[in-house]
Amino acid sequence: LDVDECLDNNGGCQQICVNTMGSYECQCKEGFFLSDNQHTCIHRSIEGMNCMNKDHGCAHICRETPKGGVACECRPGFELAKNQKDCKLTCNYGNGGCQHTCDDTDTGPVCGCHQKYALHSDGRTCIEKDEAAIESSEYNATSVADVDKRVKRRLLMETCAVNNGGCDRTCKDTATGVRCSCPVGFTLQPDGKTCKDIDECLVNNGGCDHFCRNTVGSFECSCQKGYKLLTDERTCQDIDECSFERTCDHTCINYPGSFECLCHKGYTLYGLTHCGDIDECSISNGSCDFGCLNTMGSYECVCPPGKKLHWNKKDCVEMVKCLPNAKPAPKAQLVCSKTGGIESCFLSCPSNTLFVPDSENSYTLSCGIPAQHGKAQPRRNATLPSCSDSLAPPIKQKARFKIKDAKCHLRPRSKEKTKDSGKQAVSDNCQVTFVNLKCDSSKKKRRGRKSPSKEVSHITAEFEVEMKSEEVSDTCNIDCVRKRMEQKLQTAIKTLRKSINKQQFYIQFSGTEYEVAQKPAKATEGHEACSTGQVLQDGKCVTCSTGTFYSGEHNQCVPCSPGTYQDTEGQLTCEPCPSNDGQGVAGARNVSECGGKLNLILKALGQCSPGHYSSDGFKPCTVCPLGTYQPEPGRTLCFPCGGGLVTKYEGAVSFQDCETKVHCSPGHYYNSTTHRCIRCPVGTYQPEFGQNYCITCPGNTSTDFDGSTNVTHCKNQHCGGELGDYTGYIESPNYPGDYPANVECIWNINPPPKRRILIVVPEIFLPIEDECGDVLVMRKSASPTSITTYETCQTYERPIAFTSRSRKLWIQFKSNEGNSGKGFQVPYVTYDEDYQQLIEDIVRDGRLYASENHQEILKDKKLIKALFDVLAHPQNYFKYTAQESKEMFPRSFIKLLRSKVSRFLRPYK
Repeated sequence: LDVDECLDNNGGCQQICVNTMGSYECQCKEGFFLSDNQHTCIHRSIEGMNCMNKDHGCAHICRETPKGGVACECRPGFELAKNQKDCKLTCNYGNGGCQHTCDDTDTGPVCGCHQKYALHSDGRTCIEKDEAAIESSEYNATSVADVDKRVKRRLLMETCAVNNGGCDRTCKDTATGVRCSCPVGFTLQPDGKTCKDIDECLVNNGGCDHFCRNTVGSFECSCQKGYKLLTDERTCQDIDECSFERTCDHTCINYPGSFECLCHKGYTLYGLTHCGDIDECSISNGSCDFGCLNTMGSYECVCPPGKKLHWNKKDCVEMVKCLPNAKPAPKAQLVCSKTGGIESCFLSCPSNTLFVPDSENSYTLSCGIPAQHGKAQPRRNATLPSCSDSLAPPIKQKARFKIKDAKCHLRPRSKEKTKDSGKQAVSDNCQVTFVNLKCDSSKKKRRGRKSPSKEVSHITAEFEVEMKSEEVSDTCNIDCVRKRMEQKLQTAIKTLRKSINKQQFYIQFSGTEYEVAQKPAKATEGHEACSTGQVLQDGKCVTCSTGTFYSGEHNQCVPCSPGTYQDTEGQLTCEPCPSNDGQGVAGARNVSECGGKLNLILKALGQCSPGHYSSDGFKPCTVCPLGTYQPEPGRTLCFPCGGGLVTKYEGAVSFQDCETKVHCSPGHYYNSTTHRCIRCPVGTYQPEFGQNYCITCPGNTSTDFDGSTNVTHCKNQHCGGELGDYTGYIESPNYPGDYPANVECIWNINPPPKRRILIVVPEIFLPIEDECGDVLVMRKSASPTSITTYETCQTYERPIAFTSRSRKLWIQFKSNEGNSGKGFQVPYVTYDEDYQQLIEDIVRDGRLYASENHQEILKDKKLIKALFDVLAHPQNYFKYTAQESKEMFPRSFIKLLRSKVSRFLRPYK
């Protein structure tokens, strides 16, 4: 039975498919002509006749003339007819169809026969002369004896030389007459002549893993989507999509027959494989009490001046300057001493320290809490001091120091120096509220003939000292105390300057003393390959994580001891917890993990559940009153429904519990002022019923229209692809997700000199319902009349390969506001133009697309990459062993290529 190929994907035809006996052909609508790939249609231009037009009229070969128009040629063994289009047979092709002799005449080949033979009535075959006589007298015979003679003669006459002995396939002359046989895949029928195809799929599914399709004389195995056929042409193996380049933006998980893309925390999936940052602030303001600031992969809640962020990182609470029941946070101390005429100073930093390495040769160090008079909040949550009477404002001093021949490297002080320091007599001890120290090394060139680069380190230090009320007395009022403190601080800074000049200034963290700057010779010790705050792991410098501090003494990251915490990476000490009683867990990463008695009690009591609140977020809690709701635990407030709306009950946990006047469907949000449902604007979506916000699309994506209901409607507008001189690809925006509406992409492929372009379209998905609203076109230039290589506006799941008709390619993709589709990812390779004839011979051969096996090769990203690698750089062929080639490609494919390559390289053999 004839197979109607047109039933399967329209036969792969772009426009019209016409079924014929044993085959099919593609045709085009008015205004289009069939491309030479015999499947796609190209818009008819006014450039005159060319060979891409199926109506060029040439029977065999069409060539384009330099001045435009076409010239016809014939295949070997044929001659061009007088009309310059048709081709007539000559004796040079298959002996003109004659069995014995052939002579060329004006009317075509005329057959003749050797002696003792006469020409058969078919005008081609030859039979023995006496057989010819029998044939002519056969109808005159009447007697039984004559019939017997005829049978004997016919037995003698039956030979493989005449009509193949009547055999369907193979004929062999034997003593008893002819014997017919059939090739593999066929069985001989009872008449001894006819061959019938064997349906191999009926027995054990033909040995195929998945699907078996019977063909004439053979069969073909194929696999389910997501699997590929191995070169044994029976076994199906899962395609590991995760092994391809660019499969997923973040994490790829392979499954049998499919794969899944996952995104990092704070990102969401769009376009099936891409990850975009979630704008949490668009989702109910990030549940923040006041302001919300979106960041890549995360977000932060911010508070107005005079308020600070609660431990739940969302609510704003009044800024408390101190904790009434906390022990006083240990203050920073600047201790200077003089031994043997040498001044040395060290600054001890027991709490509220922050170490920031700005660059390789500079860092900033702060110690203590600065007085905040209308200033911005500190960069991180500082441990709150205990309440004690302080007189504002504090005393502030700023000083600049210079160290020659030293670099700003904060390194632990050597052991030898530390031993000597025990003999020093303490001469001055200055308690400091806040110190900010910046060390910066820069090379300065001296003028003059000799101008070597000198390492100069500049240290800028700011000091703040608080005045205590207990120091004020009858004999010394506030002004007097201030002057005394200022003098004391100035004296300490003078001593500090001397100690810095003699490189005798150290800073103490967690019992380890650090040198502020070092001479280059000192900084070349082996274990100091990483900067301070980092340790060497697997040959890489890794910053000490939160919950640990860097110990310069041991050159390692040490977990914070119980009763301390560290919420910043790469620090040199841990912070004491509020109500520091030494209890809690080691390695606490923030204040809430401190686990002192207070926290243990709070944790035992637990946080307020959704629909409840309290002043600190912990039990005992109050239920959210009518007209308010709270979706999260541990909060200090409830959100109002707004617009005078009430909730169905107390303790509401969502805006959906507010009794709105209309119920909004997905793609809309409720406006509490106008009490109407508003369509989500372009660039936002809402998948749920009854919400009062729309979610902003992730990353740089947007929607085609307003009222979107799903993140899948968010599409990237960027035209994809990478254009290289040798290989590259073009990609529709948002691929493999649906491409956006009203988009236009233009790519230009301009290969190096003497190279041509080969393009493979593995599959392309454009909606056919749109009357060619979405079009991909490839031509020589932007001009509509320039030579067109490819043009399509529909889905085409069968792969196709073709060479560019022009040296350069201008490619345009346009979509309208109608339906959308998955689009395309089209790879290309440029090859040496010397191979032009060979490449065209391969890609125009129907056998390249005949089997599903071969079609899958053109869809396999790894195989296409290997083929393109060899096409672009033929010498790379030797990278692949014969065994590797056998394992990559089916035998039939290698056989097809080998025959063409051999013929191309050795045409006269």
